[in-house]
Amino acid sequence: MLLGKTLLGVSALVFIGYGLVSLVSPAIPAGFAGLVISNGDAFAEIGAMYGGLQTGLGLFCALALAKPEFYRSGLTLLLIAIGTLALARLVSVLITADSVTSYSYGALGYECTTAALALAALMKK
Repeated sequence: MLLGKTLLGVSALVFIGYGLVSLVSPAIPAGFAGLVISNGDAFAEIGAMYGGLQTGLGLFCALALAKPEFYRSGLTLLLIAIGTLALARLVSVLITADSVTSYSYGALGYECTTAALALAALMKK
């Protein structure tokens, strides 16, 4: 249970921290990923997906850490959401003709590690 609680706590901090920064200044995550914010819709999209969604994921991880009845749901969320994110990123990296930077490899490493740890924590009794 220590692995799962640690993963939920770290995930809560990472997602809430990065989410709030992204919500306040969508140009920061856009810059990391090499994205260009060309209009108000793009600004709102980056703010929502990087800011709002990640903050929400972090808050659910915090809830799952604080409330035992949400513990397995929080780990399942990390496994499915972050695991499919890793899979989609891997497929995208493999099929693009363009080179990717350490941003994509770092994100992929984080996502694979998080999903694997969530699976390991879920498999423990």
